[in-house]
Amino acid sequence: MAEHAEANTPNVPPETQAASIASPINLVLLSLLILIAYLRLRPRPPPTLPKGPAPTVFQIFTPPTLLPFNGKDNSPVYLAVRGQVFDVTPGKNFYGPSGPYANFAGRDASRGLACGSFDEDMLTKNLEGPLDTLEDLGEEELDTLNGWEERFKEKYLVVGELKAVGSEKAEKAGL
Repeated sequence: MAEHAEANTPNVPPETQAASIASPINLVLLSLLILIAYLRLRPRPPPTLPKGPAPTVFQIFTPPTLLPFNGKDNSPVYLAVRGQVFDVTPGKNFYGPSGPYANFAGRDASRGLACGSFDEDMLTKNLEGPLDTLEDLGEEELDTLNGWEERFKEKYLVVGELKAVGSEKAEKAGL
């Protein structure tokens, strides 16, 4: 009978025999295909947006209430130009404590910017007194100040208005 079984199996060389689907290489390739498909199609968490800056409320400032906004102790950096208070915190390297314009932080910078001077004598000494009216500035200095004001309006957010201590608006705001 053994002879009969051998006679029924054809003598086929191994190269022509069909490979099994469940061969080890096919199983590895199928596993890789499933893994790649999973990695491509798996659900992803939605992207999270970075937190924006805290909202800034427009407010009335007086010279003494503006002074603490000088960038020291991680406070924001504000400065005033012609009665408008700008948040120049994004330019802290210029207007902050160690910047070239540090004298202007927390102060009315109008006269210093108009005159191109960073000296302390360009700043109002009496914070409780009236605001600088800039009446004695020449046409060239006023043009320079206009340029600075336009630059600040383009670059920085207006966060308030500067009023003298004892003015009607300051008193209304409780300052």
